Amino acid sequence: MVAKPRTSPEATDSELVHRSVKGDTHAFRLLYQRHQGKVRSLLFQMCGKELLDDLVQEVFLRAWRGLKQFRGSCQFSTWLYRIAWNVATDQRRSFAKRNDQQSPVPVEDCHHLPDPVNTPSLQHLHYQQILYQGLDHLSAEQRAVLVLHDLEEVPQKEIAAILKIPIGTVKSRLFHARQALRQYLSDQGVEL
Repeated sequence: MVAKPRTSPEATDSELVHRSVKGDTHAFRLLYQRHQGKVRSLLFQMCGKELLDDLVQEVFLRAWRGLKQFRGSCQFSTWLYRIAWNVATDQRRSFAKRNDQQSPVPVEDCHHLPDPVNTPSLQHLHYQQILYQGLDHLSAEQRAVLVLHDLEEVPQKEIAAILKIPIGTVKSRLFHARQALRQYLSDQGVEL
């Protein structure tokens, strides 16, 4: 019996996808390790921490099941973000059905957000809380574009592919989302 060669962590996404389609679970594990942080961050920004682990698992389960349909006409990350967007949209609808007044990111949970500074100041946490409240006031479409572009640093062209909208719509939503968020922050007394 000849052992399969281990998939290299340096392999490209395309190589890992190709190997995964052929049943190489190690290759898919590498794709998961490479992309789960960004998927988790996007889902957190869109849905909050409730059920976050389950949502991440759902994204990668859908990706695994749909991998044979991945045509490679876009980057794997774009395709994966599209799946994450669909999962987030489904979850937000579920939140809305349960309680129209429920906030996707409860204010009391904002102090659990990752912070690049080990010991954030109380003022920093306050501004972070206000920022997430501001994100909650955006429409799902505006929030998705703002989170993907400004927080996840996804290029506008890729956002258009993820959300299946024209790039002009991405630019428009980004402009209006920034304007609405700026207004919300100003109304809360945050000087920009």
